[in-house]
Amino acid sequence: MAALSAAQLPAPVRDAVTEAADAVRVYAACRGPQYTEARQLLEARLRAANKVLAAHNPGPTVRWADIPTLITKEER
Repeated sequence: MAALSAAQLPAPVRDAVTEAADAVRVYAACRGPQYTEARQLLEARLRAANKVLAAHNPGPTVRWADIPTLITKEER
């Protein structure tokens, strides 16, 4: 069913969904102060993907609160 739904999306939106998922997956692995720059780059990728998703439909955008691994007590 998900494959059929994805087939109906425009190519830029499908790419943005993939980009957001990849950025979130990698972001979860970037813990510790040595990864500050990597997290900033991933956050930029996520923001860019969210802009594309929000222009098409605001529902599927990724919010920081949706990703429990992104909410940490460490300082960025």
